[in-house]
Amino acid sequence: MEPMDTAEDLRAGTLVLRLGYDGSAYSGFAEQVEQKTVAGEVRRALETFLRREIDLTCAGRTDAGVHAIGQYVSVPVDAAELEVTRTRWMRAFAALLPHDIAVSEVYHAAPGFSARFDARARTYTYRIATGDAPPLLTRSVTWWHRWSLDVDAMDDAAQRLVGERDFKSFCKTASAVGKPTCRNVMDVSFARETNLGEECLAFTIKGNAFLHSMVRTIVGTLVEVGCHRREPAWIDEVLAACDRAAAGPTAPACGLCFKGVDYDKDALVVCP
Repeated sequence: MEPMDTAEDLRAGTLVLRLGYDGSAYSGFAEQVEQKTVAGEVRRALETFLRREIDLTCAGRTDAGVHAIGQYVSVPVDAAELEVTRTRWMRAFAALLPHDIAVSEVYHAAPGFSARFDARARTYTYRIATGDAPPLLTRSVTWWHRWSLDVDAMDDAAQRLVGERDFKSFCKTASAVGKPTCRNVMDVSFARETNLGEECLAFTIKGNAFLHSMVRTIVGTLVEVGCHRREPAWIDEVLAACDRAAAGPTAPACGLCFKGVDYDKDALVVCP
């Protein structure tokens, strides 16, 4: 593939990837100096294949140790790069990406499409295991809390988060300075799951966007309710406080998974 000649060529379209990763070995998604990151590995693979520098945008940055099954990234491409087939892309990614990162689909989108700014909603799932024995096969993607939880009380508390709210109490303090902290939580739910024969409680939350550590702080706060250390109505007080100190602890990163992103129906077309 010939390298592009000018930036003008990149107006042809946008390449969009849906990818997943086991975040255990990474210092988060976003690139950092002298740190192993998911974005760094994806960039390296794309630049090796395209033989040029790229402009990589993701739907949402995940912290160190957080996993994903439905992360999306976008890259402006030229007309020749749009001609690359899905089969060729998938073979390239299988060869160039490390074993704990995988591309599950390749799409085309219009010029100027952004995986971040064109996202309508994002969904995360957090998994918790309880009981005397820790999970074995799913231990890297589950928080072993050990103690039993009152799921009805947790659900009562979680429903109080739905709607347009100021989530400053659930945000990492340093990242909230001088920035808007209102977000719209569209849906929350709990479900029992069995994965590889191991049971867990899965908390799923969907919103237009999330603050730094917001989902993990919500989970840590809901667990306080599930353990009967707090009443469900406490969530109302936490929201009103707009103070990180008012909420519960931040749940471990290992249980969190970036599940998916919603875009306009016709925004993405599967690469032929």
